[in-house]
Amino acid sequence: MKEKAEHEPKWQIPFFAIWTGQALSLVGSTVTQFALVWYLTKTTGSATVLAAASMMALLPGIFLGPFIGALIDRWNRRVVMIVADSVIALAILLLAYLFWIDALQIWHVYVIMFIRAVGGTFHLPAMQASTSLMVPKKHLARVAGINQTLNGVKNIIGAPLGALLLGLLPMHGVMLVDIVTAALAIGPLFFVHIPQPKRTDEGRAQKQSIWADLGDGLRYLRGWSGLMALIGFALILKIALTPAISLIPLLVYKHFGGGAAQLSLLEAVAGVGIILGGLLLSIWGGFKRQIVTVMTAVIVFGLGFTVLGMAPAGMFGLALVSMFVVGLMLPMIDGPVMAILQGTVAPEMQGRVFTMMNSLLNLTGPISLVFAGPVSDWVGLQVWYVAAGVLCGVLGVMGFFIPAIMNVEENNNGAAAVGAESDQLASRSANCPAHS
Repeated sequence: MKEKAEHEPKWQIPFFAIWTGQALSLVGSTVTQFALVWYLTKTTGSATVLAAASMMALLPGIFLGPFIGALIDRWNRRVVMIVADSVIALAILLLAYLFWIDALQIWHVYVIMFIRAVGGTFHLPAMQASTSLMVPKKHLARVAGINQTLNGVKNIIGAPLGALLLGLLPMHGVMLVDIVTAALAIGPLFFVHIPQPKRTDEGRAQKQSIWADLGDGLRYLRGWSGLMALIGFALILKIALTPAISLIPLLVYKHFGGGAAQLSLLEAVAGVGIILGGLLLSIWGGFKRQIVTVMTAVIVFGLGFTVLGMAPAGMFGLALVSMFVVGLMLPMIDGPVMAILQGTVAPEMQGRVFTMMNSLLNLTGPISLVFAGPVSDWVGLQVWYVAAGVLCGVLGVMGFFIPAIMNVEENNNGAAAVGAESDQLASRSANCPAHS
């Protein structure tokens, strides 16, 4: 026991070396994202344009995510992150050049957002899957809380910094910030070892096709009824949530009559909430049953969005309070869910399971964005926020009465489903005449 206690802290040095670089890159990406979204908002004033930009960021995860997850489980995850971050940096460099020569058009922004999203679809699950191999299981919930705190920090620093830089630098100068921080993220990856998962059957791993890997990931999800129920809930919520989040800049600009400073303040206040929620989760760890933490937070999250949608144009302060509540609840939703997944899903399956799940979760987003832009331009923006809030509240309450969801941490038969299918395939192969 003493030897284990002495050995265990060593995980912190390599993990946080990578984590720190990624954190700096995330802040740089937030600055770029803020600048681009505000550029589109001010240039066009169109909900349809913002919805289309959001759609470009979602599509790679939906259609490419499952394939990418299968590749991540086969490839070296450290190399995947290096290449993904490098491609994102090169895309932003191209965007900076287009701003510099004053040749940028709206469709250029769409293309760059799509390329960034492809890189992110490789990077995020690779980092998530690597975390479970670098961090002891008992610390995963706290690391999830730290990651949620980081999300708050990036909002507090990134959005105001983006607004400040927009006033000091031309757009191509703002874009270069993202390139510098990307280099800081890539650097540590060259020097830190990231463990690779061992495939349970090396012979089968070499022969199995990508489609078979995808099938394993899908069977794993289907065998976990509680997670499938949670995904179903999220699919319904994202019909209203995705447009609501995407159109916040337009809500500030058109409904509250604010500018970049007001938008950055709103995002910063949400960031303060995320930090406090993340700190609370990292110290407290949530309820003994993590799913109780999730469902309770979903209800309060919905209340925050409802208030945001009902806030009069002259009460921007009420919008700030509602976004603080929304930010406070985000770590209480995302953190426990990620801790459940990282602590339960087998390491060699995590790339496939995470990307397959993200693909399913984002499935309804583009559909809702197709309608949200034109409808919001026609009838106004607030309807989406009220609808999203009410849906969150109703589904959060319903979750407490669905056994599959409340027992999601205990009843995971996904691995058994994959194992049973593998046994059947092996049995049929053994009985094939070609093997006799």
